[in-house]
Amino acid sequence: MDALITAATSADERRHGARIAVLPVGSFEQHGDHLPLTTDTVVASLIAQRIATDHDLFLLPPITMSCSHEHAHLPGTVSISAATLYAVINDIWKSLRASGVPGLLIVNGHGGNYVLSNVVQEANTEGPRVALFPVREDWHRAREAAGLESTGAEDMHGGELEVSLLLHGAPELVRDGVANDDHDAPERPHLLTLGMAGYTRNGIIGRPSLGTAEKGKALLDSLSESAAAHLSLIRGS
Repeated sequence: MDALITAATSADERRHGARIAVLPVGSFEQHGDHLPLTTDTVVASLIAQRIATDHDLFLLPPITMSCSHEHAHLPGTVSISAATLYAVINDIWKSLRASGVPGLLIVNGHGGNYVLSNVVQEANTEGPRVALFPVREDWHRAREAAGLESTGAEDMHGGELEVSLLLHGAPELVRDGVANDDHDAPERPHLLTLGMAGYTRNGIIGRPSLGTAEKGKALLDSLSESAAAHLSLIRGS
């Protein structure tokens, strides 16, 4: 994880002169018995680091706790309120603008961070300045490019996609036994009311047994390509 946090100095960023920052937003929540509580943070950081490198952006350190209230029944999960996350993102963007970096790409690694959509909508009322990434279409394109066997509905939490990204970028974090954690619950109509407890006992919804490092690399390749369209919209702000 340490390798995913920027080691840049002030002098480095002065020479760099990037006009867009990339902010990974993760979570600290259960991912079953064999994946770390930091899974979403690692995923967001892997994507953000790749995009920052490929597109010459200012890489920020990750936000490591967010809105994980649907996972509260399983040990290790720690959340902050949606209002707090909203305020933190806005404070970061305000600080960036004051320092001469007007654009912000938010890389969200946790699906429960619904409030990020509101942050971005409000930030762009006077012109495109902030983008949220990846959106549904980006994930769909990446899944196809990587040849994932499970669908987005099936692969909701701790499954093929997340395990593949970890096996590629941080394999030491995936513990033996994850291949036995498959759990199917593709229909979750009352997730907001019942939380994950209503649909899984082991904390997983998906098929981690299908994850491979090769798929993880292909996912990152595709996501980096998809990021270009989002960046083009906010680069001139």
